[in-house]
Amino acid sequence: MFNAVANAVEARMAPSHTDGTVPEANPEHQPAPEAPDGPREKMLALTWQGVNKVEMQQCDVPVLINDHDVIINITGTTVCGSDLHLMHGALLEMNKHDILGHEFCGVIAEVGSKVSKRKVGERVVVSFQIACGSCFYCRQRLSSQCVNTNASSLEPKLYGHKTAGMFGYSHLTGSFAGGQCEVVRVPWGDVNCLPIPDSVPDEAALYLSDMLPTSYHTVVDTGVKDGDCVAVWGAGPIGLLCAHWAFLKGAKRVFLIDRDWRLEYAKSKIPEVETIDFSQVKDVPAKLRELTRDEEVPGVDVALECAAGEYAKSLLHKAQLAVGLELDTPEIVNECILSVKNFGRVGVTGIYTGFCNGFAIGAVMEKGVRFIGCGQAPVHKYWDELLQMLVDKKIDPISLFVTHRLPLEETALLYKKQDAHENSIMKAFITTKYSSEPSPGAPKLSSLRD
Repeated sequence: MFNAVANAVEARMAPSHTDGTVPEANPEHQPAPEAPDGPREKMLALTWQGVNKVEMQQCDVPVLINDHDVIINITGTTVCGSDLHLMHGALLEMNKHDILGHEFCGVIAEVGSKVSKRKVGERVVVSFQIACGSCFYCRQRLSSQCVNTNASSLEPKLYGHKTAGMFGYSHLTGSFAGGQCEVVRVPWGDVNCLPIPDSVPDEAALYLSDMLPTSYHTVVDTGVKDGDCVAVWGAGPIGLLCAHWAFLKGAKRVFLIDRDWRLEYAKSKIPEVETIDFSQVKDVPAKLRELTRDEEVPGVDVALECAAGEYAKSLLHKAQLAVGLELDTPEIVNECILSVKNFGRVGVTGIYTGFCNGFAIGAVMEKGVRFIGCGQAPVHKYWDELLQMLVDKKIDPISLFVTHRLPLEETALLYKKQDAHENSIMKAFITTKYSSEPSPGAPKLSSLRD
């Protein structure tokens, strides 16, 4: 219901791009500047078909539209946890046949006439957000808030300001086709493509698109420091990485809150981490105070929300979400607020899109909680630092969280398996016809149908 209303309102507001970026949620919806000779070449792509329905389709291969565009043959892509939120219909403004996917790397196949820094044949990873490189926020390297790449007229009505355009996401973020496909058009190619050195394989570089910057930004932005006790809600790839970064920043204890096999997986990769199965604990904040009872003041210094606002626990919030009385549940955020010590810090990187009922604003005020909305991570701010960490082996995505290598043809099935927490999938590297052979130590190509 909300999705249909949002789409109707957006259409009535008639958004337009003033910078020539030109969005295309599906290349078939965006004609080439000059009609090609004959039908457009086709490619395989994962598309949104409605709530809880995604499928593979043959779609038009994108073409250069603006002089600053680059065309990339994708060599690696993946499914993010926020892609599952899109599949669920948890975000407003999704349209049938939208191409999803915002994490991808590849080889540049074509460049526009005004592209000066990138060249054909170059291996690159692409930022999940689209930045112009010159606006108020881009000059500060806060690229996720670029003012020039998102044509949505509805988003500023919801949030007060626009955020940057994003690949393969809700039309609130600009209507750009995503990268769970074979070929993608990247606007402002000089700005949004990072060259990959030969020493870094695709299976590691891919995650510079989102996961590595998002998790690192969460820890940095929330101010994790030496000696902190940190609790992380969500033991998916982002939560796992936040635990890794927290220890790197000097945290003395890190707790991961989740359920099922993901807690065992996290413990096997980061033995120092302490785990809490929320399905076996009635009161998570009380459990954290019990586990930290030897501190002068029980509780944690920092709480990081790496889950999302769509996961209701109580019947009350499940009902409110079902009938549209709220778009997000505050339950996990409230647990974070109640778990931190007075003047503690709460950082939120899990996806919240609208409003919720029962937010513990009183505890935020009375305890002096530093409540930090980490926002969509400004990828460009951290790219150079994180790439150097990959080169120096301070972080190894392949050994930490890449569990599967799968063909693009199985992406729709991957959504279902990942959503159900089946097949022990932490993160899959998805291959296309342009991919190279697996790098040393990376998973071999397999099938979810086996």
